[in-house]
Amino acid sequence: MLSAIIITLDEEEMIKDCLISLSFADEIIVVDSGNKDQTNEIAKQHGAKIIKSVPGSGYNNYRNDGQKASHGEWVLFIDADERVTPLLKIEIEQIISSDSQFSAYEIPRRNFYLGKEMFYGGWGNDRVIRLFKKKSLLGYKNKLHEQPQVDGQIGILNNSMVHFSHRDLESMLDKTLLFTGYESKLRLETKHPPMAIWRFLGVMLIEFWLRFIKLSAWRDGVEGTIDGLFQVFNMFIIYARLWELQQKER
Repeated sequence: MLSAIIITLDEEEMIKDCLISLSFADEIIVVDSGNKDQTNEIAKQHGAKIIKSVPGSGYNNYRNDGQKASHGEWVLFIDADERVTPLLKIEIEQIISSDSQFSAYEIPRRNFYLGKEMFYGGWGNDRVIRLFKKKSLLGYKNKLHEQPQVDGQIGILNNSMVHFSHRDLESMLDKTLLFTGYESKLRLETKHPPMAIWRFLGVMLIEFWLRFIKLSAWRDGVEGTIDGLFQVFNMFIIYARLWELQQKER
């Protein structure tokens, strides 16, 4: 039995196609981390079970809550902006019906950004650990950039899932406000040194070097250049919000 688990926060525009791609699962669980739109209603129309998680408690807790509510021997985690392709579906079904030696599997991911498939700037060779034997998944840690703790060996699937990342600039800015808030608070909790002008310049220059020199974001054309510059901007916002939090603590 396979349980598919989707973490959601106002995903009414993306959730339907995700649910359709998961129709082969025996159970679909939608974790509501603070939905205020029609996400839950759409999920119910497609036979999904809705569970509530504490808003702002962290992505590790959202995933752990989803796992606790599942009943399958296998669990598949997928985001609302991701899709299971027909070939990936067949491969997953073959694995869960066999006596697999692996406790979990990494799934290759094809990433689309502003409508274009990306290969550089950090997007290429992307793999995410998403398919688990439930008994071997010990849980997730880290509120942001959460990581699974697995008891056993991890295999790699041959077929990819599709990831429709930011579809437009407006949604990018909306998510920047959400994720930079998490990032800045985490840095504050770890007692990051007080922000100064040189620290702002340093983190932005390092991010620019990473995206454009090491990872060649420009090779993905206009979209790659936009993404690379946006990552530099995103880093600035994280540390600007950290500075703001530090000022409040003075």
